[in-house]
Amino acid sequence: MADNDLKTLTDRYVTVWNEPDPERRRTAVRELWSSGATHVLNAPQEMRAAAAALGFDRLVLDATGHDALEVRVARAYQEFVAPGTFVFRAVGDADRIRDVVKFRWQMVPRDGGEPVATGLEVLLLAPDGRISHDYQFIEG
Repeated sequence: MADNDLKTLTDRYVTVWNEPDPERRRTAVRELWSSGATHVLNAPQEMRAAAAALGFDRLVLDATGHDALEVRVARAYQEFVAPGTFVFRAVGDADRIRDVVKFRWQMVPRDGGEPVATGLEVLLLAPDGRISHDYQFIEG
């Protein structure tokens, strides 16, 4: 995959999280992720702390399959983007080793300003180029 293809992939990935139209979002999910793909979220620190207080030593959230992925993306859109408060954007260059791609992203105020959240995305690509496994780390 050439550098411009990596840029296209990361741009498409971030765009789906900002997409207001449910049908376009649904189509984008099916184009980006394979049918049995899994998105795994390493929950933010405050969620992990709350889980630890309840006696859970790990808190991992996941969504598998197009329907669950669509719900995951839609809920993030509804919570962060739809109110007009934030947008997601890729930051820096993506890197690839074989079928693994990593890139960083930020959630920033729609009207500009400093990031309110940052993350690392690690994607495992299927032979057809779609995402088979998606690991999301909230870094700050």
